[in-house]
Amino acid sequence: MEVLVIGAGLAGVTSAWYLAQAGCKVTVVERQPGPGLETSFANGGQVSISHPEPWANPSAPATILRWLGRKDAPLLFRLRADAKQWRWAASFLRECLPGRTLRNTLAIANLATYSRRELQALKTATGIQFASSEAGILHLFQSRQDFKHVPARQKELEAMGIRTRTLTPDEATALEPALAALRPRLAGVLHGMDDESGDAHLFCRELAARAQAAGVRFIYDARLYDFDMVRGRIRGIRLLDSDFRAGVLQADAVVIAAGSYSPALVACFGERLPIYPVKGYSITAPIIDPERAPRHSLTDESRRIVCSRLGNVLRVAGTAELNGFDLSPNPARSASIVNWLEEHLPGAADIEQAQHWCGLRPATPSNVPLIGRTRIDNLYLNTGHGTLGWTLACGSGRALADIITGRKPEPDFPFRT
Repeated sequence: MEVLVIGAGLAGVTSAWYLAQAGCKVTVVERQPGPGLETSFANGGQVSISHPEPWANPSAPATILRWLGRKDAPLLFRLRADAKQWRWAASFLRECLPGRTLRNTLAIANLATYSRRELQALKTATGIQFASSEAGILHLFQSRQDFKHVPARQKELEAMGIRTRTLTPDEATALEPALAALRPRLAGVLHGMDDESGDAHLFCRELAARAQAAGVRFIYDARLYDFDMVRGRIRGIRLLDSDFRAGVLQADAVVIAAGSYSPALVACFGERLPIYPVKGYSITAPIIDPERAPRHSLTDESRRIVCSRLGNVLRVAGTAELNGFDLSPNPARSASIVNWLEEHLPGAADIEQAQHWCGLRPATPSNVPLIGRTRIDNLYLNTGHGTLGWTLACGSGRALADIITGRKPEPDFPFRT
């Protein structure tokens, strides 16, 4: 079977890898000059199994209202004259109902735990290196009121097969000395022991190289502009390269893994994907004092900011901004991340040399990605992962390959079959 994959981010590259492992002849088409250069380029670096609860949960509406008017709010709605944004927001509020939140949490947890097992197997099989750490994630609570809910959260995670433990401020500081400056403000810490961290862009590059060595063809600097259809099935796609030269590729199946741009690619078939771009920010700063840089990945539960040590740099990321496809940087939001690093890990990294980045996460209102078939028999989706693209990457790619090759995916998840 010949399969075309549109997009060479985490979703596209993992899809290509597992399809090739299943015996398919695979070609990946990417508009950028290399893999992992958009949403997957500078994310927070977390493979976060211990945080399956979606943004859309019963506490979200009140929290968002509390954040209104703050330029550095963790979740910021910039209301526009955009019907798609309003529809997405209405759906988001509906997904905040308790029953829907529970359903979505279970689905994400099932795919996340499966994805981690697939990532572990991939590392063992290939020896792939991407500045990874298996030390876990430390969820930092600076509010005693918030920390009181942790035992109930632990029970829920345990029921989903996710290992955690609670730490007192002293225990957390003993485990992670880099938290010493924060010790007086800590109410407690939840340690996600099944979590990992690593450089998602480096993983994309390394896995793409291995996929290419295994026979996958990558075409960069090219854009899909039309589909060739025969009797209701896709026969191939039409491309434009960077010099606007046209080309045609034939295939038995096509996978759309184009992140926030996926809805536009399938709209011609009457598919209305509930995906909206959510802009996230990060900084990457060189470490100047290794003793002050954390060995564990960190999540600040109050600010929704994460920090991961990736080799000799610190990656600090956070905030979510709904503002369409606007990729212009917002200095206030970048500044809030810089301030967090200076306040929480003083002296660990060189702020002056920090590289600033923002990118668009393809988010569904439920945070549950879209994986599987469409109304066109041989057109498939692997998109809509929101903030969990790195966490769910390997499991999503493996499951999609199973669907395309006629096997039942292992995890209990609402795949589009």
